[in-house]
Amino acid sequence: MNALDFARWQFAVTTLYHFLFVPVTIGTAWFLVGMQTAWYRTGDERWLRLTRFFGKLFLINFALGVVTGIVQEFQFGMNWSAYSRYVGDIFGAPLAIEGLAAFFLESTFLGLWIFGWDRLKPKVHLATIWLVALGTTASAYFILAANSWMQHPVGYKLNPVTHRAELTSIAQLLTNNTLIRAFGHTIAAAVLTGAMLVLGVAAWHLRRGGEAALFRPVAVIALWATLVAGVATVLIGHAQGQLMTKEQPMKMAAAEALYTTEKGAHFSLFALGPWSKYPDRNVANIAIPHALSILADNSWNGTVEGINDIQAQYVATYGPGNYKPIVGVTYWTFRIMTGLGFLAVLVAAAGLWLARVPGRLERSGRFLRLAIVAISLPFLANLAGWLFTEMGRQPWIVQGLLLTKDAVSPTVSAWSVGLTLAGFTVLYGILALIEAKLMIRAAQAGPDPEGTYAGGDGEGAKPVTIPALTY
Repeated sequence: MNALDFARWQFAVTTLYHFLFVPVTIGTAWFLVGMQTAWYRTGDERWLRLTRFFGKLFLINFALGVVTGIVQEFQFGMNWSAYSRYVGDIFGAPLAIEGLAAFFLESTFLGLWIFGWDRLKPKVHLATIWLVALGTTASAYFILAANSWMQHPVGYKLNPVTHRAELTSIAQLLTNNTLIRAFGHTIAAAVLTGAMLVLGVAAWHLRRGGEAALFRPVAVIALWATLVAGVATVLIGHAQGQLMTKEQPMKMAAAEALYTTEKGAHFSLFALGPWSKYPDRNVANIAIPHALSILADNSWNGTVEGINDIQAQYVATYGPGNYKPIVGVTYWTFRIMTGLGFLAVLVAAAGLWLARVPGRLERSGRFLRLAIVAISLPFLANLAGWLFTEMGRQPWIVQGLLLTKDAVSPTVSAWSVGLTLAGFTVLYGILALIEAKLMIRAAQAGPDPEGTYAGGDGEGAKPVTIPALTY
């Protein structure tokens, strides 16, 4: 392995680890908004207890997300200096906005939310968690703006003297059609992730005879949120796929193991090819006739380009080289992502069916066990989706402009990147164990006892002392 291989592995490890925390943090933040708003409007202590209980889980994830996210940005200058030099004028703009505006917004108001329970007026304190949720969502938008530009470059020009890409329109960068659809898909998946976590934790307590009056309502809300967010994720993902067919045809072709251009293209359910990174045919393929054309452009006999034909086009346009992604990774990560997403929707539908009859949901031990295990579904789907997004774009780091092999730092040695890769992997493994222990301990501990906040702090209620939310 050379420096490029180690640099790619290092960025993959840190990115995937960081992305474990991002969706659940965004999704849980909006659940906290709903819970605290319900408490503020009703004065019902149950919503206060739930807010503070799930707030602890949110804080654990937020802390790990911040730590792991900072490491990523340093890698652009250390391992990918050629990339930073080439597109820094463009890529740095949304990252700067995210860091100076969105991240400081969420971190500042998160501090006020944590320590402001007995210091701020109820309405002001409620506003802080709203701003935290808006800040996390805005952060996602600006990060996705940078990534979407890599998928579909817009609003730039190439300087013939400096040989760098330069920003010409920040408006085009921030309204990139790839960004708009990626943002909707990501936020819907984040709500789904947060909802499945809330559902699983509620199911754990219900299964052990916890307070049904406390956990059943939040479980039902989480089921509805999972169902709605799951359907939204699928629909927006479908729109993304249609856009990808036009802007990144090689990624779509690899996602379907489609090697030759077809009219009335089949949708592959299960395909096998030669044991190779870059096969040129399928050995076996179970497919639904015409389904891919319908999904790609809403037509029965629509044309979908194949891998081999696109490869020939790219060679003619960009010169000799291999422009195929690793087909097996692209094909199967796409199916893992979509399959797990559909499973999450089915779990939500089954739970809502049980919830129709009062008392049936909390008595269904089989479903409650399933809901606990199902916490993993959105996390695995998110990782598979991110792998599909990034691996399917290869060998480009910026689609059509810069190859990944040309983006690595020219003076960084393989041993130095390999050493830091090993260090990050060990460190992140330790952090994963700590995270799991903290999350399990906080989830099992349950909410504060009933009556802890008697008198409430909601609208029109007499304020009581509520300690800072720390863990």
